[in-house]
Amino acid sequence: MSILVQTDACVGAGQCALVAPDVFDQDDNGIVLLLEPDPQGADLAAATRAVRLCPARAIALSTT
Repeated sequence: MSILVQTDACVGAGQCALVAPDVFDQDDNGIVLLLEPDPQGADLAAATRAVRLCPARAIALSTT
């Protein structure tokens, strides 16, 4: 499974970076930065939670 982000949709809420800091960060403007596009194990679980928490729906999981 891989992570997809739409930076233009990001509103900078930061939930992703809080719940999955090894997968996501934020730039100086608060916009999501993808650190690990193919997380495994606990990082995948945290990234999945971040997808659910994103208020802008700027993060998605892809099976391809």
